[in-house]
Amino acid sequence: MAKKTEVTVENKLRALYDLQLIDSRIDEIISLRGELPLEVEDLENEIAGLSSRSEKINEEIQESEKGISDQKQIIENAKELLKKYEEKLKNVRNNREYSSIVKEQEFQDLESQLAEKKIKEFKEQIEQKQERLTALNEKIEERSKHLNSKKGELDAILKETHKEEDLLQKKSKEFEKAIEERLITSYNRIRGSVKNGLAIVPVERGASGGSYFSIPPQIQLEIASRNKIIMDEHSGRILVDAELAKEEQEKIQKLIGG
Repeated sequence: MAKKTEVTVENKLRALYDLQLIDSRIDEIISLRGELPLEVEDLENEIAGLSSRSEKINEEIQESEKGISDQKQIIENAKELLKKYEEKLKNVRNNREYSSIVKEQEFQDLESQLAEKKIKEFKEQIEQKQERLTALNEKIEERSKHLNSKKGELDAILKETHKEEDLLQKKSKEFEKAIEERLITSYNRIRGSVKNGLAIVPVERGASGGSYFSIPPQIQLEIASRNKIIMDEHSGRILVDAELAKEEQEKIQKLIGG
């Protein structure tokens, strides 16, 4: 029966550093997009809000136009009634009947005048709403052009990087599976606590990568021996020696075709 190969500390360090290199490249790709995804989302939301307002104003204009149509019908009905009353006046039999018809005529005249007044008000409302609608549609057009420009920028970046990012995401998951959960938890915790997302860094010129705090020679020897996982006491990052880092960088570059 074949003996199970023991995973050495060096192998663990190499696997962790490989994962760091891959995740750092993913970070770079995401950084290339910058604020573009958020800008695109904000513009889409703004345009949706403006479009909703535009639809509402259009509905209000239609209501006002229906109001005008209804008032015109009232005027037409009044005209028809006035004609009938004119005919009736020719055949009145007494003053009371005459007075009653005249009152009906006056009422229809008032109805017509009121309808004309309402038509005028509706037309004024439509005019004001049309002005608001024109300004709103101009803004929608301007924001839509801006959105198309931002989408174009984002699409160009996505087109350029999506294959590489897909590969990197797959490799990141593969590498994670090869590392024990305890180490992955520590790695993710450190990555989340530092600005640049670097949880594991090489020793450069006697200090941890990106740090000015020097590492004692004895600690540097322990790091180079690759017999245990050593953390930088200042930054809390995991440390690897420069030679291991260089070897893994070359390996990952070949892997992702860089």
